[in-house]
Amino acid sequence: MLSAGLLLGAATTVKAQTQNCAPRDMVVERLAVKYGETRQSMGLGSNNAMMEVFASVETGSWTITVTTAQGVTCLVASGQAFEELAEALPPKGDDA
Repeated sequence: MLSAGLLLGAATTVKAQTQNCAPRDMVVERLAVKYGETRQSMGLGSNNAMMEVFASVETGSWTITVTTAQGVTCLVASGQAFEELAEALPPKGDDA
């Protein structure tokens, strides 16, 4: 989770002028049609930017996007070997 938080912090600095940005509906449709990816998780970052993780459980591909309050979505990262995890928190007071 810490790395996701750091990524979210970095992702909110993405500028909409980069070539990897488009209206959100176009990005979501392309991820679904071309890669079979659907939204797996989401979170709200600074400046009301929404971070989303899209992934395909069949192929393992994944994409992280950030959407501005104006509805522009930018690709932040992508890769392979996506796995869904449900890890339990360590017991309270555990130093590990």
